[in-house]
Order: sequence, then C-alpha cells, then structure tokens
Amino acid sequence: MLLNELSRKIKILIPLYFPWLLAESIAYYAELSYLIAWLGSFFIFYLTILSPFRFQSIDLPLQYQIMRPLVMIQIIFAGFMCCTSIFYFLNHLNHFQPDVQEQIKLIARCQRISLLAHAAMVTGIIISTKSMPVVQHKIMENPFLLMILTVITYFSTLIIDFVPLPELTQIKYPLLNISISCAACTLIKGIADKNLLKLGFGGCVFFIQLLNSTLSGYKETIIICTILIGFIAFPYFKKTIILFSLPVTYLLFYTLPTFTTVIRAQSWTSGKSLKTARTNAYETFFNEEDQQQITMNNQEFLTNRLSEIGMFTKYVKLVPDQRPYYGFQIIFNSFYNLVPRIVWSDKPNTEKIAMERVYECGIVNRASSVSAKTRPIVDGYLSAGLIGVFVYMFIYGLLTQFLCNKAEQLFCGYQMGCIIIFNSIFQSLWRGNTFEFLLNNIFYGYLLMHLIYLIMRKLQIITPST
Repeated sequence: MLLNELSRKIKILIPLYFPWLLAESIAYYAELSYLIAWLGSFFIFYLTILSPFRFQSIDLPLQYQIMRPLVMIQIIFAGFMCCTSIFYFLNHLNHFQPDVQEQIKLIARCQRISLLAHAAMVTGIIISTKSMPVVQHKIMENPFLLMILTVITYFSTLIIDFVPLPELTQIKYPLLNISISCAACTLIKGIADKNLLKLGFGGCVFFIQLLNSTLSGYKETIIICTILIGFIAFPYFKKTIILFSLPVTYLLFYTLPTFTTVIRAQSWTSGKSLKTARTNAYETFFNEEDQQQITMNNQEFLTNRLSEIGMFTKYVKLVPDQRPYYGFQIIFNSFYNLVPRIVWSDKPNTEKIAMERVYECGIVNRASSVSAKTRPIVDGYLSAGLIGVFVYMFIYGLLTQFLCNKAEQLFCGYQMGCIIIFNSIFQSLWRGNTFEFLLNNIFYGYLLMHLIYLIMRKLQIITPST
C-alpha cells in the first residue's frame, strides 16, 4: 500500500520540473524562456489538480476537497506569485528604452525562479498528502453549531480589544477569520438546504463583515471574503461559480484599485470619516470625469501592484553580485518574534527587522512610510539562491499540508478541520508573508488550534471516535 502510494507520488512529481528545466535550457532567449516559465505554472495546475495522474486524498470527490492546500493554497499562492507577472512582462515589451532588454532578462529569470518555487511547494504538499486522512474525533450533531461558533468567536475578538495586551492581537484575527468562515458556511448551507434561519443569520453576519472590509482601505480583505465564499459555495453551485468567476474577478480588478485609493486618500490622509470616504469612493464610478483616472489606476495596479516581480528583479540584480546571500540571518531574525514582548520588553521591532533588507537592497527609501516586506520566494532566494528557494518552498508545502492534516485529525475531518480551522487560523499561508511574521503566525496559530481543540473537548463538542 505504502509502496504503491509512493510510486503514484513519484509519477506526478517528476514531470513538475520539466517546464522549469526547459525554461532554463533556453534562458538566452529571454522572451521565450519567460513564456515557458509562465505557462509552466498552468501546466502544474493541470497536472496536480485536473489530470488523470493527479495524487489527492480519496476520502472525498475533488470538488468537495478544494479547500485543501493542493487546490486552494496552490491556486492562490502560485496565481499571485507566478501568474500575475504577465501584465508586468507585457508592459515592458511595449517599451523601447536601451536597457529594456536587460530588464526583460531579469523578469524571465525571476519567472523561472518562481516556477521552481511553485514546483517545490507542490512537491512538499503532495509528499505530505495522505490518501486517506486520519480523523480521530467526531463532532456533536447540532444544526446550530456553526451559528454558535460564529457568535462565540466574534465576541471573543471584542473582548480581546478591551484587554491591554498587544500580544493577543495575533489570536484576535484568526478568531475573527473563524467567525467569518462559520458565517459563510452557514450562509451557503442555508441556500443549499433552503433554510431561512441559516440563510438569514449567515447572510447578515457575512455581509456585515464584507461591508466592514470595504472600510479598511485594503484590497486584500475584500478579495479574501470573495475567495472564501466562492470556494465554500463551489461544491454546491459548481456551474454558477464557474459562470460568475470571471465577471466577478473583472469587477474586483476594475473597482478595487480606485476604490481603495479614494478610501486611503480621504480617510487616512484628509481625515474624513470612513463612511464618508466609502460613499465618495462609490460615487467615483458614476462620474464621467473620473473615468480616465480609473483607467490609469487599473493600469498601474495590473502592471506594478498586482505582481511583486518588479521588486523581485531588484533583489536578483543586487544579490549576490553586490550583496552576499543572507544565509541563516533571516531565519535567526524570525525567532525574535516568537518571544512575547511581555517577557522581553526590549525585543527588537519585527517590522523594522523585516524592512531592513528592503532598505539594504534599495527597494524602498528609508524616509518612505511604505511597507514592502519580502514574500517567501524572495526570502528563499535572498537566503541561498536557487537552493534556498527550493528548500524554503519545499518545507513551506510540507508544513502547509501537515497543518491541514493535523486540523482535520483534531476537528473531525474536512469541514470543521480544513475549511474552518485550518483556513482561518493559517490564512497567512494563502499568499505567504515575510518569514519573520510567517513563523510567528504558524507557531502561535498551532498553539491556538490546540487550545480551541482542548476547549471543544472539555465542552464535549468534540469526542473521540469509537
């Protein structure tokens, strides 16, 4: 059984690296190398998600396990880090400055590195994937359980706001994510079962949270809510989600760059109330005089903000030619953040530590207030080049699937364990973060997961399987 499973994994893992090898072999032809590396990520998507040779858990049909890392995290992470660079690349093809060819070579090189990272992450995920996930517990049969958890976790975040311990902030947002996930699941189940109570409760809570996210000034919070409801709804309304996915994506990409810009300019800078700023942001799209500005914002977003490959090229150009690899420095820095400030009052500021290499590499001026922290692929490269990228992303994939396995093992399978606990507590793994913060999120998220498990066991919401 184990040999057969290992053989199936090897058969799917070896072809993952063919596009990268091909792109590297023709690196001299930068444009073609880039396109092969870019298309290579789509090849990996097909091979691991849709092809007859894919390796996945067999406890559920594919459409009922799409929120496991092999599908959800792979699509979000690789989609963001590997696929969005096409707009940046095409923008450079339309320029004719003397140094544009050198920049295209750098873009192609970064795309090849990103493809290697994609393959390495998927390798780690598949190696950690079990054909039949282990579930050691069963959950209380209560039709109102998700609604109860929604309320409890939400009010827990309100209580944390009144406790004068900044360290508790790192458990506030995972709890809020659990509340949103429970509400989204309740909403979708209410629609599928035609249950008005669940539909009304879940709909009110989820859309209140979505409305609040429009006040944040961040595109990511709105996009996360949209992704969450889409993935949860997919098994129930497959054709509808597929039909509306492209129009909704277009709508988000068209509106969010301008919408969040107006929110930030009027609320953060001019001091207007958030609700006033949001109203003005809505009105922008109905004003013909603002259409040109909307077009410019969208172009800037697609070519420079959606993808981080522009910053990546700057790191690759500098390291190791002008600045040596960081080695284990980034890892050592990350352990500072694991120590609570209540224990170590003089602990270095993690934001400043993470931003130091951004300043050293000239990505952002020290006088700027912009935060431009590195992502996992860049951290891997800065640590040890291609070897660092492969090792870092391989471990990233291993750890991601391990955490999902553990959540399902403790919380009674896919729905509670994967959808609600894993994807709420470890949401930072969707897109990745700089290692100093990512390690902290994983470590304390793991502790929080076990704390929630112990509480639910104590209340007999979860009981051992017989």
